[in-house]
Amino acid sequence: MKKNMGSADKMIRVLLAAVFAVLYFTGTVTGTLGIVMLVVGGVFLLTSFISFCPLYTILGINTCKVKQ
Repeated sequence: MKKNMGSADKMIRVLLAAVFAVLYFTGTVTGTLGIVMLVVGGVFLLTSFISFCPLYTILGINTCKVKQ
């Protein structure tokens, strides 16, 4: 896997995952939507830790800075 996520992209994903978790565990968002948000947050965390997003590969997006 070739890295395709930059540091700003990773930070945004971690922050969104944290917001999703807080919303779910405080009871603000419940039910199916809450579970979907937790799953999406987990995917965001996983992809930010490995610096690779499979969807970016499909769409041809690369936010990682290119070494010159």
